[in-house]
Amino acid sequence: MVELVSEKLLIASIVLAGFAGVPGLFRPRDGRAGERLFVGLMTLAGVCACLGAVGALALGWSNELAVTWLVPGGQLVIRVDAISAMFVLQIAVLAVLGAWYGLEYWPQRGHRDNGRKLRTFFGAVTAGMLLLVIARNAVLFLVGWEIMAASAFLLVSTEDEKPTAREVGFVYLLATRAGTLCLFAMFALLGAAGGSLSFDAWPRALASPLRDAIFVLGLCGFGLKAGLMPLHIWLPGAHANAPSHVSAVMSGVLIKTGIYGLVRLTASCELPPLWWGYALIGAGVVSGVLGVGFAIGQHDLKRLLAYHSVENIGIICLGLGVALLGRSLGRPGLVALGVAGALLHVWNHGLFKALLFLSAGSVLHATGTREIDRLGGLWRRMPRTGLAFLVGAVAICGLPPLNGLISELLVYLGLFRTGAEGGGPWMAVALAAPALALVGALAVACFVKVFGAVFLGNARTSDTERAHECGPTMWVPMAILGGTCAFIGLAAPLVARVLDVGVNAWAGAAATSPMPALNRIAPLVWVSATSAALLVAIALFGMRLARRARARAAAPEVGTWDCGYAAPTSRMQYTSSSFAELLVGLLAPALRPSQHSPRLAGPFPAPEGFHSHVPDTVLDRALRPSFSFVARLFGRLRPIQRGNVHLYLLYILGTLVVLLLWR
Repeated sequence: MVELVSEKLLIASIVLAGFAGVPGLFRPRDGRAGERLFVGLMTLAGVCACLGAVGALALGWSNELAVTWLVPGGQLVIRVDAISAMFVLQIAVLAVLGAWYGLEYWPQRGHRDNGRKLRTFFGAVTAGMLLLVIARNAVLFLVGWEIMAASAFLLVSTEDEKPTAREVGFVYLLATRAGTLCLFAMFALLGAAGGSLSFDAWPRALASPLRDAIFVLGLCGFGLKAGLMPLHIWLPGAHANAPSHVSAVMSGVLIKTGIYGLVRLTASCELPPLWWGYALIGAGVVSGVLGVGFAIGQHDLKRLLAYHSVENIGIICLGLGVALLGRSLGRPGLVALGVAGALLHVWNHGLFKALLFLSAGSVLHATGTREIDRLGGLWRRMPRTGLAFLVGAVAICGLPPLNGLISELLVYLGLFRTGAEGGGPWMAVALAAPALALVGALAVACFVKVFGAVFLGNARTSDTERAHECGPTMWVPMAILGGTCAFIGLAAPLVARVLDVGVNAWAGAAATSPMPALNRIAPLVWVSATSAALLVAIALFGMRLARRARARAAAPEVGTWDCGYAAPTSRMQYTSSSFAELLVGLLAPALRPSQHSPRLAGPFPAPEGFHSHVPDTVLDRALRPSFSFVARLFGRLRPIQRGNVHLYLLYILGTLVVLLLWR
């Protein structure tokens, strides 16, 4: 029974994570025993999940585990194949690191009212995610999906005494309900066309005339969870207002369950039509470009990071679109590059985005604000946090020597190969490759802005001046994430062997020819070697700078003329608005920014301020006004609902008369 070890380990992991927060409910609100027990159980759950995933990926411990279940249409069937294992690894690692981070960031003694609630649903959301990525039946999948969705709603609204937290929580709830309705319809069509709600029936269903409707419903349902533009409406507010380690898990892995659904659905289609690939590439381009565009215009540090999740989901969809084009055209090279790029970017985005959210949480923990224009000069006070944020920023921009470069390189190679081999999809290269380059350039500009405004220059407020570095339970998880980003960047040929397993699992029985190994079709050895050389050069340059700084400190120099910058103040520094003004202006037709310009009159004008804001075009410009209009419209119908029984009898009589006349 070695084949079922992975499944049994995953079941143990789900049970441990699901009940990790329960013992704390019976402990005193002021004690620390409950939170320490929670971290211990979550760590044990993470170890079990990682062992199960590694066993499935490398040792063949996996097989289908079926247990009798009396739920109509349901079947208690689980299996940890290579695709599931790759998602399980990420869920387990980020959940454990988040639990440890929360010991200092959200301690029970400082959060007597909601600390126990947060830990209970943190464990439940982890269990829900683990369950849905190993389920092999639609009903069981939806059970995990709903546990995850409900727990995430309660985590987003952890501070439910704040109106903003309640508002973003309800927006999330509305979006996730809409997504689940789409999934209900998708599973109903799959069941009708395939004759079963088992995932094994999906290939038969996706060969039927209903396959296009199934794909559209899946794209909407899973796209809502993933935060694909324009279905991202819940994501910026939820990630900004949730506790930072919850934001890290939501951005790092929760939204990836939507990607998992798309990966699993497309893997089951033996011959997808070309337009599926085009649709994913188009959605990826829109999500990537507009996601980073909205990020540039934000003043809230965590909201800015949230929009970068929208951008990176677009990059993942680009890779998956290339893979679908490859399968439609019968080109194994495209399939390998596209799937590997998408799966590796799922990993990479989870790592560097969690690192960025934990770094932002450290800043928030130290200063009490997320407003970028109230921060500044934190590098001197919080060097570890600053270094962690810098590593995450370099990685998310796809720059060497870190991991973001590798996954984006695979997607680039897939796009270029699409054009080089000729045929119909040359438009994919003509539009998507420049768009991906534009996304990378805008991401660099955005993180230059945010890193400069938050960590460089002088402190803008007294809160920033009193900021202090976080403790080991917060910076050790950040160090692990940063080290993993570097490892993937420097050991890409080793990671490629794991990705080959995932590529073959996606290609499955539908593959008409063997999938090429990634190390044969991508220059990963050269890229990693160059990255290592660059890292050594950076280290030597840093040592030289440090030696020069120590020499200057021993013999300080005084400039004779500094262009008026001899005594700089925080008012002389760039703000996030001023730095991003040009780029926001270029993207204004899509971003629709709003500005409040000062009115200066007379020789001695009164002090005035300049304010700019980039609201969400879909939520704030379209959906909110539409819902308000509908609410006002229905408000006018209130006079017909007065609670008067005689009036209701009159309505019934009128309805009967109309029906009699109509008959």
